[in-house]
Amino acid sequence: MQVSDTVVEPYNATLSIHQLVENTDETFCIDNEALYDICFRTLKLTSPTYGDLNHLVSVSEVIVEPYNATLSAHQLCENTDATFCIDNEALYDICYHKLRMLCPTYEDLNHLVSVTMSGVTTCLRFPGQLNADLRKLAVNMVPFPRLHFFMPGFAPLTAKGSQQYRALTVSELTQQMFDAKNMMTACDPRHGRYLTVACIFRGPMSMKEVDMQMYNIQSKNSSYFVEWIPNNVKVAVCDIPPRGLKMSATFIGNTTAIQEIFKRISEQFTAMFRRKAFLHWYTGEGMDEMEFTEAESNMNDLISEYQQYQEASVEDDVEFDDEHFEQEAYEENPVQNGSI
Repeated sequence: MQVSDTVVEPYNATLSIHQLVENTDETFCIDNEALYDICFRTLKLTSPTYGDLNHLVSVSEVIVEPYNATLSAHQLCENTDATFCIDNEALYDICYHKLRMLCPTYEDLNHLVSVTMSGVTTCLRFPGQLNADLRKLAVNMVPFPRLHFFMPGFAPLTAKGSQQYRALTVSELTQQMFDAKNMMTACDPRHGRYLTVACIFRGPMSMKEVDMQMYNIQSKNSSYFVEWIPNNVKVAVCDIPPRGLKMSATFIGNTTAIQEIFKRISEQFTAMFRRKAFLHWYTGEGMDEMEFTEAESNMNDLISEYQQYQEASVEDDVEFDDEHFEQEAYEENPVQNGSI
């Protein structure tokens, strides 16, 4: 514990990067719980996680993928504050259709992941007109503790080693950022509604123009945003552009559409678990069948919660988790003018 106090206390978050579908034992679950006990319950750190869902058989060779993804999601619901969902199917689509690559490599996929992750942590590393740390990001983005699975995106999308020679405008950046084809998660945000959104801009730009473009996006697409969460689009601006670009924007969306991914995983899980297919791989390592039942139930509950808040309206009595916000009361209150 003395080591954790010395090493972890100066920081406000820890990042965990892992692939959900290839965890064939309980190692991830145990490690994640131990980290949560030491770092987050004791030191009150934020725990963002980057999870590679890799959820479709078309891009995965792991036959027990539904089991691994469901068991991992079961732990992510309880032991992380924020999960940025990235999957290979979306990355391949971006490489094929947006970047016109004939044969994308893992290096190309990793480049897309790295620029997105770099964008999320920009405000921790560089000064800017409006900045925020990951704690404030989590407070703003998570209205309900279990619904912390985010859809990230990035604009402009460029291939590794290439540069953006055409000067982009803030308007073009904003349009690309909200484009479903720029998302790193293989689900269509137009099939759901945004609970909250955070946009992190990088490069020299006018705050007035950024605010105007964000207002226009919300006004023209108001049906895709829940109306019962006011000021649910947050903005941060960093003056320093990423290498090779004049300006960029990172998108983080908490959308109910992400339930599409969980539904696909749940359907595949149920089909396998009903037949007890490959279950002996796990029970032979000491796991119990009840753990699978609990994970399946938790996944179905998560899907139901997303659907519930997708259909909720202003007239409905939406119950926010007061304890979740009271726990963060000692933090600086979120800015109420639409910025982080």
